[in-house]
Amino acid sequence: MLRWLIQRGVVAIPKSVRPERMAENIAVFDFELNGDQMAAIAALDSGVSLFMDHHDPRIVSWLASKRLSGHIEVH
Repeated sequence: MLRWLIQRGVVAIPKSVRPERMAENIAVFDFELNGDQMAAIAALDSGVSLFMDHHDPRIVSWLASKRLSGHIEVH
């Protein structure tokens, strides 16, 4: 998925604390997906969020009521 995003010009910021996953995440720069592979991955998009329905007025209200604290912790 990271390779697909990169080839589309999308900035991806993967998060991992496990060294083996970090190595997998960085190993996407030594190959390219062909057109068929890119299309197959794009076809996986169902157009529906698995996280929340951004068109549901209750969800939109809930999101609009949230405020960031303004504090950023750096570890």
